[in-house]
Amino acid sequence: MELRQLASFLAVVEEGQFAKAAARLFLSPPAVTAHVRQLERELGVDLLERFPLRLTAAGERLVPHAREALKAVRAATDSAADPAADLKDGPRPLLRIGVMGHGSAELTPAIVRAYRRARPETRLVVESLDFTEHVSALVRHRVDVAFVRPAPGDERVEVDVLTTEPRIVGVSAASAVAEDGTARLADVLDLPYVKVPGCTPQVFKDYLYFATARGGERPRRGVDQARNPQEVLLSIAAGRGVSSALWSFARFYPWPGVRYVTIADAPWDDSVLATRRGDPRPEIAAFRALAVTMARELGPVLLPPPPASPPPAPLELPAPSGSAAPPAPARAAVPKSFAGHRGGSIALSRE
Repeated sequence: MELRQLASFLAVVEEGQFAKAAARLFLSPPAVTAHVRQLERELGVDLLERFPLRLTAAGERLVPHAREALKAVRAATDSAADPAADLKDGPRPLLRIGVMGHGSAELTPAIVRAYRRARPETRLVVESLDFTEHVSALVRHRVDVAFVRPAPGDERVEVDVLTTEPRIVGVSAASAVAEDGTARLADVLDLPYVKVPGCTPQVFKDYLYFATARGGERPRRGVDQARNPQEVLLSIAAGRGVSSALWSFARFYPWPGVRYVTIADAPWDDSVLATRRGDPRPEIAAFRALAVTMARELGPVLLPPPPASPPPAPLELPAPSGSAAPPAPARAAVPKSFAGHRGGSIALSRE
């Protein structure tokens, strides 16, 4: 018996449909069906009647035990994650930080360092997230906060915008699109985009493929599938597909054979800090408050424009706390052709 089998069984019971259970777990419906069938075979009993979908007597008996088993595993994971805690003073608080790709650019390590200095009693664990874990790592309690993009469209998650940036597309250096360094949506919508796994949240797929600009049309897909930026860049460099990103991506992922093209008419988009809605832990509230403050006050200083952009305008540090008349936030210069800035916590802004 495996935990994923119990998790799939409980999700079907609580959601009332295999499809809804699959969406909740970020799995495909066939995978959830297979987990339940494997569990039934191992136990030697039917747990669910399929038409209509309802619990059998054996399934009814299993539900409370399955819930207790998963609850015990989560508790054991949290406890084992801090084996060096001082038992005399009580266990140290633990905060697990998920980062997808480069997170919120230079702000991500700056926020983590500042939090470590401000709350040294809290143990921090940083974990890398792939595209499929855009939301699932949070809702499954694998991490407590997550630096992701774009904002998850999930009612179980709250977000704080940390950067708002122009969009770029990574293309092969041999591509004709790479020559000018800038393009419009019409130039890139018909290119073959590197695929992501089917269980990737739809909001991330829509962001990746410029779904709004397509008006409902499906994107042309490349031959490769990727779960992380490294796999995406390998495909692009080989001339097998393209992919989109936020502007700061180019600084963090210079790659032989890949060129980044700014999309002049694409709406700007966000990187965010995501947390579970209603999570009461003071460690999370403190991390959110610090992240938002640093994004507002230090974002323009910490996030320089990519090397291919025009030289930045002079940057001004934020005024000291309590100043009667603080100056306007500093702004990094970007091409004026970019459109669609939406305001909020700005890390990159038009001059």
